[in-house]
Amino acid sequence: MSALPGKRILLGIGAGIAAYKSAHLARLLKQAGFEVRVVMTEGAQAFIAPLTLQALTGEAVRTSLLDPEAEAGMGHIELARWADRILIAPATADLMARLAHGQADDLLTTLCLASHAEKFMAPAMNQAMWSHPATARNARQLTEDGWHLLGPDSGDQACGDVGPGRMLEPEDIMAGLSGAVKRPAEGLKVVITAGPTREALDPVRYLSNHSSGKMGYALATAAVALGAVVHLISGPVALPTPSGVTRHDVESADDMLAAAERLADDCDLFIGCAAVADYRAEAPAEHKLKKRDDENAMTLRLVKNPDIIARIAARDARRPFVIGFAAETRDLERYGRDKLTRKQLDMVVANDVSRAGLGFGADDNAAVLLWRDGDAIDRDPQPPQPKSRLAEAILRRALTRLAPLHHA
Repeated sequence: MSALPGKRILLGIGAGIAAYKSAHLARLLKQAGFEVRVVMTEGAQAFIAPLTLQALTGEAVRTSLLDPEAEAGMGHIELARWADRILIAPATADLMARLAHGQADDLLTTLCLASHAEKFMAPAMNQAMWSHPATARNARQLTEDGWHLLGPDSGDQACGDVGPGRMLEPEDIMAGLSGAVKRPAEGLKVVITAGPTREALDPVRYLSNHSSGKMGYALATAAVALGAVVHLISGPVALPTPSGVTRHDVESADDMLAAAERLADDCDLFIGCAAVADYRAEAPAEHKLKKRDDENAMTLRLVKNPDIIARIAARDARRPFVIGFAAETRDLERYGRDKLTRKQLDMVVANDVSRAGLGFGADDNAAVLLWRDGDAIDRDPQPPQPKSRLAEAILRRALTRLAPLHHA
């Protein structure tokens, strides 16, 4: 970032472990030519001392709305008028919620409501908190109110979890302030299918499988964190919509195919992670099928469902980069390689769903990533790990294959 002498920035620090990075951020702001004044919430002071920020900025750090000396001249209003920009880093889930609802119950939130400055925040929280529907609503509201959200990033977290929610590194926040932040999948249009499909037998029964949708939802979450525009086609699951993702709910394989073909028209990367039922009833009953005491068996006639991933991969026009999943219980790589070749996919994620604690319904997964490189098939084994971490590994591998095509 080039020097910006005379630019005045108010750095707000929330009560998160990432507050330790704010000292480095304050130093970078000063080096870039900003005048910096710092406001800390009460909780932030448990993570980093005000004296540290005072030494780095050369300005007294404000921590209380009820400071008699500062407020003798309506100091918080003067500070609100002074700032050209407000940057909150870290912005905790609690701080985002209070700002989204217009609260002014401490110095920092009061300044934000009283200032016409351009406003930025760098969210930082546990991955589950970031993906919670309430946080997603608050993020949307803040964006509508004019806040620029910088991040969050994805990766290891202090609590031991892995996923989106990490505060961006100070250098990336600086880039974001100048509008120069560039994430690996910035602007990439991604469509992901997730969860099971349900194929009706009658109005109350259906054929389905054990897919929870967790892997597909982890991919959607990771893709947004990497900068992509994400559409998630979801079968029936009990999962909240990831923040920043546009969700399309479907029931049957035919429903999923229709949504996939429509969205693939404007798509760079298509990931078929859904566990689509292979067969459906040829003629679902109009009314509930009744059990008959004189019958010991029932015959159902099933017909094949459309092969969604093969349909997308077979496109001549508007064909995206296509990744399929091969959920197997034996001969993992053999079946994965066969699927890659037979369906003309660009990449396959082969995973063994028979292993205890992995696959369907679990929070962890393991896989072998397979892709074609000329006449050869390359592989990248991924050990057991949280699905959020595997999702990021899949996407980063795909980006290395997709980049030359995307920028051609």
